[in-house]
Amino acid sequence: MKTISLKIDDVIFNETEKVLAKIKKPRNRYINDALNFYNKLHKRNALSEKLQRESELVAKDSLKILHEFEKIDDND
Repeated sequence: MKTISLKIDDVIFNETEKVLAKIKKPRNRYINDALNFYNKLHKRNALSEKLQRESELVAKDSLKILHEFEKIDDND
């Protein structure tokens, strides 16, 4: 475990304290869980963007191949 110091906006801190009082979870655990979730969200978004770009590349190649097959069919 690493110890860090951070500054949190007052509004966010107060909202967090209210949530923590309701769910009875330690602040440290709550922040760790939130960071873990946020990291996973960013990884998922980055993967989604990468897949979208690669899908577009494959689609272009697929259309080229389809046109080549159509030319073959036309010649028969």
